[in-house]
Amino acid sequence: MRTATLGPAQRAESLAGMAERELDVLVVGGGVVGAGTALDAVTRGLSTGLVEARDWASGTSSRSSKLIHGGLRYLEMLDFALVREALKERGLLLERLAPHLVKPVPFLYPLQRKGWERLYAGSGVALYDAMSMARAHGRGLPLHRHLTRRHALRVAPCLRKDALVGALQYYDAQVDDARYVATLVRTASSYGAKVANRARVTGFLREGERVVGARVQDVEGGGEYEVRAKQVVNATGVWTDDTQAMVGERGQFHVRASKGIHLVVPKDRINSSTGLILRTEKSVLFVIPWGRHWIIGTTDTDWNLDKAHPAASSADIDYLLDHVNSVLAVPLSRDDVQGVYAGLRPLLAGESDATSKLSREHTVAHPAPGLVVVAGGKYTTYRVMAKDAVDEAVHGLDMRVAECVTEDIPLLGAEGYRAMWNARARTAAETGIHVVRVEHLLNRYGSAAQEVLDLIAENPSLGAPLQAADDYLRAEVVYAASHEGARHLDDVLTRRTRISIETFDRGTLSAREAAELMAPVLGWDKDQIEREVEHYQKRVEAERESQRQPDDLTADAARLGAPDIVPL
Repeated sequence: MRTATLGPAQRAESLAGMAERELDVLVVGGGVVGAGTALDAVTRGLSTGLVEARDWASGTSSRSSKLIHGGLRYLEMLDFALVREALKERGLLLERLAPHLVKPVPFLYPLQRKGWERLYAGSGVALYDAMSMARAHGRGLPLHRHLTRRHALRVAPCLRKDALVGALQYYDAQVDDARYVATLVRTASSYGAKVANRARVTGFLREGERVVGARVQDVEGGGEYEVRAKQVVNATGVWTDDTQAMVGERGQFHVRASKGIHLVVPKDRINSSTGLILRTEKSVLFVIPWGRHWIIGTTDTDWNLDKAHPAASSADIDYLLDHVNSVLAVPLSRDDVQGVYAGLRPLLAGESDATSKLSREHTVAHPAPGLVVVAGGKYTTYRVMAKDAVDEAVHGLDMRVAECVTEDIPLLGAEGYRAMWNARARTAAETGIHVVRVEHLLNRYGSAAQEVLDLIAENPSLGAPLQAADDYLRAEVVYAASHEGARHLDDVLTRRTRISIETFDRGTLSAREAAELMAPVLGWDKDQIEREVEHYQKRVEAERESQRQPDDLTADAARLGAPDIVPL
């Protein structure tokens, strides 16, 4: 398998190639499900295209809780099939498909009542572990354990003594969600899929009642392409209903958007060696280790406003702070919050008004000949959703097609990762880069970290960290533009790296340095550098302003004060 490079030239070639001859499958939507569908289709031998209106993972798939988990709370809802399926996928990702990107993470569940709560919660966590082990995936994770209050406070000194009588500790996994999607896209491209971001579907091509392709607008270059395909897969998440409306067919189901917000605080604000999971009146609250930070989330509220830029209001932030402070010995304040992000879950609409009760299961439909729709689900089970979508599309192809093989297809960077990890001290000595930096690169790129190291070998100045975000090397910014499809400054600071939520300045102090590093790769002149920096600063200010507003309506209006995309 060749390593795909998603630079400007490759994007242009992909768009032209999609328009040249009919594809077997065209996937619309570059989130985790769309990218997974493209990988599934192309590894079955189908000619495949993938288009995304904005950046890879720019919607839901970059704004999750960043957990790969079975969904412990779904056991309480007796949804055993969903949990079993998700636990199998968790094991595959940890052990085979993406060990460089998906990592174990411990969680502590404080018990607040003696006796029955330990029995009840302990039985649930024991079943969770047993279901994981039964599929032979998950043996790499430690089993849960019961802790006394004294032991729990040693593990998590941040907790108030009166907030627990004991605790349970168990393991799940986490991932940088946006990085995972970018890696999925590159993997699909490596197997021959034609992929293009900033390529918006403006309508579908029809022959009678049959959908035979899509009109695709190059948002960057301004051209429009007619991409013909035997089957089109709509994998647009919370935009599913909008995409369906272009066909003129009434959908067989509807997708509702549920907003979840997250706070990012520095590691030293919460004194704990483990993540936390807390019950709320509506759902659960996670405190998740995230490098030198903690992620606190999430909320679960209906959202009917702008889907591209869901806004976190002051009330949302207060909700999370109030709930996490109810168990912390040293409360958090607004001043402790480094970053805030909001995302939308695509939930299958049901009869219940409460979004937290809507289905997290997915569905696949064939609403018109030539068109498949996949919606719902959760990040962890994206591969199953992709398989089901391609299985449905195959029914409309007049040819024999191989079965799904993605269970055995490691993502780019997985092969050779463990060998490179074992040799990290030697790599550090040979390159002159500190071993901690080498570990950072390996856990972001896997064995593809060698490509980043090659950039540094060619230009040693790229081995220095960004001045205002020293967790990241300058080479990573260049690599994002040359290899990972980043087209704009926002793509790099928000998704290829997490500088936008991991620094108190939200990335504004890194904006100019990053833009100047991207400029030679993307052909920007000084005016374009200025536009990129100005756009990013306006975006951050609009987000800050939205987070000062009292409710969704005013927060949404404030967030829309910044333009969406920088014109070239």
